[in-house]
Amino acid sequence: MSYRAPVADIRFVLNELAGLNEVGALPGYEDVNPELADAILEEAAKLAENVIAPLNKVGDQHGNKLSDGIVTTAPGFKSAYQQFSENGWVSLRTPTEFGGQGMPALIAMATEEMWCAANVAFSLCPLLTLGAFEALEHHASDELKATYLPKMASGEWTGTMNLTEPQAGSDLAQVRAKAVPVGDGTYKISGQKIFITWGEHDMVENIVHLVLARLPDAPAGVKGISLFVVPKYLVNADGSLGERNDVSCVSLEHKLGIHASPTCVMSYGDKGGAIGYLVGEAHRGLGYMFTMMNQARLGVGIEGMAIAERAYQQAVAYAKDRVQSRELGSDNPAPAAIIKHADIRRMLMTMKSQIEAQRALTYYAGAALDRAARHPDAAEKQKWQAVVNFLIPIVKGWNTEQVNEITSLGVQIHGGMGFIEETGAAQHLRDARITAIYEGTTGIQAMDLVGRKTASEQGRTARALLAEVEAVAAQLKTQGLAEIGDALDAALVHARASTDFVVGQFEAQPKAVAAGSVPFLKLMGIVLGGWQLGRAALVAKQKLADGDADSAFLEAKLITARFFAIHLLPQVSGLSAAILHGADTVLALPEEAF
Repeated sequence: MSYRAPVADIRFVLNELAGLNEVGALPGYEDVNPELADAILEEAAKLAENVIAPLNKVGDQHGNKLSDGIVTTAPGFKSAYQQFSENGWVSLRTPTEFGGQGMPALIAMATEEMWCAANVAFSLCPLLTLGAFEALEHHASDELKATYLPKMASGEWTGTMNLTEPQAGSDLAQVRAKAVPVGDGTYKISGQKIFITWGEHDMVENIVHLVLARLPDAPAGVKGISLFVVPKYLVNADGSLGERNDVSCVSLEHKLGIHASPTCVMSYGDKGGAIGYLVGEAHRGLGYMFTMMNQARLGVGIEGMAIAERAYQQAVAYAKDRVQSRELGSDNPAPAAIIKHADIRRMLMTMKSQIEAQRALTYYAGAALDRAARHPDAAEKQKWQAVVNFLIPIVKGWNTEQVNEITSLGVQIHGGMGFIEETGAAQHLRDARITAIYEGTTGIQAMDLVGRKTASEQGRTARALLAEVEAVAAQLKTQGLAEIGDALDAALVHARASTDFVVGQFEAQPKAVAAGSVPFLKLMGIVLGGWQLGRAALVAKQKLADGDADSAFLEAKLITARFFAIHLLPQVSGLSAAILHGADTVLALPEEAF
């Protein structure tokens, strides 16, 4: 079925939950308002629905072709990308000084959800470009910025991140790629990188690779890694393209999903050394790359939520169309559409409520990102940066873990037809699976959350957010929504106990905390997602009392929040039990017994 951008829900989240007006009051965003956001959403929806989404199945079926080092993308992709970049969508959030439009992350996120839902393989190309752009903007010399950032902002050139090597996956201390000074300020780069998303393609004339490599005097471990710009084509002094650099795609991976996104094995220096340019200072490359990685992790969280939305839309359409078995309790003996059946409704509500919770929490993180970047008060900037840091592993980890469940439910609702490729339900499941792996697995996100984001600051940000949850729970109970408020309060007891455990035991029993780190991430996702739906319920109830015309939309918000409170928030008690008491059973079995 075709994709329809959920503009009404996105608009509700932007205006009522994420605080678009407050973001528009930040320095540099004075022209940002709901009317501008609406215009952007409407135009993005048209492109996503009419140009990008129709290529989703085409790309899945055709994939990419590699011949003589040249990757030819799936039919229609090159034309769609040209339209995408010419219409300014790559430049939406990039700074005006490099030719961008300077929009807030919050508004850009809303469009990125549409690209990801319409065609996640396509969306990965601009996602990686924006990440590379941000790393260079923060850490490169003025000369490198002037050479590369305007073309990347416009979408004329795309960007990649080159971290992984055959022996160096999540453990980047094992990176072996070499960088040897030439003597003129450039470096000869040699080595091989794997799993490079959009590392080679035919949609643009130049590709800007960010590559981690070691200098000859580099210390061992992650402290010895430097970051280099290695373009596909060298750039002349006047900005024109020069000769081809010594970098090539030597093979494409055959994958479970995202077939239209070329995942490349890139070889550097097969003919003597690729020319590279040092970004920032030597031996600080991993820190610089994390600027890009944080951007990418938030982007992958959007991917997870967006693919879930696409799978949900397809499941709803199928459930309304598929006729099977009579409706229980009905006098009509004729077979009914399966959406009439209770278990189908349970699955659809499980999908819907989690997607809406994820969208609200993800956009809240986007607004926090804008506040951290632009707030005029230093203390407020610091506070919001801590919120961003805390939420990124949750948005990335929870959204992508749950999209695997949500897309699986989509297949289940289709029944046997979900297992058949022609319906398209299976593609969403296949495409979603990578999201919990790349840009840091869920386990890595969870360790980041318990270690750097919770224990290291003695739970300050976690407890501040849980206090916000408590305040909303109290409000719900005074506004006739006690069922939701009570569920949040019950979940808070477990969330606070789990936070105390992480803070109190991380130094003394790091393995015990690590054993429950993924449950802790999921627990926080559920509690904070429930908080956002509770906020949505309060807004919906007030608007209904005020006589808002869109009563069906608002009533659905109340029902969705109640479902989440009754069906999903209770999962927190089981997760907390695993965090507090489950480490022994995780670690007890001897290795030889596995």
